[in-house]
Amino acid sequence: MTMPIDLVLVRHGESEGNVAFRRANQGDHSLFNEAFLSRHSSRWRLTDLGVRQAQAAGRWLRENVAEGFDRYYVSEYLRAMETAGHLGFGPARWNCEFFLRERDWGVFDVMSFEERRLRYNEDMQRRKLDTFYWTPPGGESMASVCLRIDRVLNTLHRECADKRVVMVCHGEVMWTFRVRLERMSQERYNELDRDRSPKVKLHNTQILHYPRRDPATGAIAPYLNWLRSTCPWDVSLSSNVWHPIERVKYDSADLLAVVARTARLFEG
Repeated sequence: MTMPIDLVLVRHGESEGNVAFRRANQGDHSLFNEAFLSRHSSRWRLTDLGVRQAQAAGRWLRENVAEGFDRYYVSEYLRAMETAGHLGFGPARWNCEFFLRERDWGVFDVMSFEERRLRYNEDMQRRKLDTFYWTPPGGESMASVCLRIDRVLNTLHRECADKRVVMVCHGEVMWTFRVRLERMSQERYNELDRDRSPKVKLHNTQILHYPRRDPATGAIAPYLNWLRSTCPWDVSLSSNVWHPIERVKYDSADLLAVVARTARLFEG
């Protein structure tokens, strides 16, 4: 069994939650009203801009990847389902997959960044130690999300070999796909998490395209060996070029060199 010929991941368009959190981060907490606070984040809808972003993503996919796909998957969260519906693949039959749901933020789910800092400052400080293994109170670490994404990858191996597959999901979930597909180390993940460059960020409706077909020669590889990242509604925000995936392996000296970058706390 092998992987799909093309695996395309699409983040959902701008959601009500995106807008509420962005405004709150700028000091405007007016959208954190009773209606917003009483709704689980899985029920957030797209904004009008989010709909337009989804439509732009669909056009980009048809022009740059394929007119259609062999298998369609979508997170059961409404903002992902709404994005999938607006991509414009009319005859598509979407498989709703709860393993593609967004990372569980526990008690932080519908809580502004300011309130998190005020009520859970100790937890927020602990997050600075390592963002990959840190767990929000009652929620999931990124490492935990990787475990359920492995279930999705097993399905792709079993059911989607040599097919074209598109998945509409969420930003944190797409990062865990990157970690598993690229065999990314926790050190590399934390480095990218700290990077504030627009071209590193996964914007709304950002597209990650992993093919087994060499973009230069057309030769088919046994693995998903390349990556192209595109923000379809503003390509200046993304790299838009193919990058070969280098899955790092370590010999004994490499392992010890990684360890040596962290000083011992005590001798003996």
